[in-house]
Amino acid sequence: MTAWPETDLGHMRAALAEAKIAAEEGEVPVGAVVVAGGKIVARGHNRSEADNDPSAHAEIVALREAARRAANYRLTDATLYVTLEPCAMCMGALVQARIERLVFGAYDPKAGAAGSAIDLSDSPSFNHRFEINGGVLAEECGQVLKSFFESKRSL
Repeated sequence: MTAWPETDLGHMRAALAEAKIAAEEGEVPVGAVVVAGGKIVARGHNRSEADNDPSAHAEIVALREAARRAANYRLTDATLYVTLEPCAMCMGALVQARIERLVFGAYDPKAGAAGSAIDLSDSPSFNHRFEINGGVLAEECGQVLKSFFESKRSL
């Protein structure tokens, strides 16, 4: 097991708190936070059901808020922490936002686009690259998802 810096663990715990809010709202429990200058500048969790918006993934919600607060869509000094490996849509948004770093929790072998199902992080088609660290609090992040889907199946 990798020893993660305490700052990464703390920020991933904040993303986990967002995931738990999503679960309480009946959304797939994925949470995200954007960190710049060592501080959380935006939070988000899945809102696709509530907003009737297929793009309202936790990452997109958090990136939109961070960009609004920065008054700039380029978040070049930012790190996005998210509880689940991003999908292709979210990886594209991270490229467009020009983030510096992505940190995610659980790997997503079915739809993860940072190396699990596909790897868009190294696509020659994209004009921006960023550091990626996966597996931070992976067990806890995965358990939130597992519990959510188990509860849905038991209804």
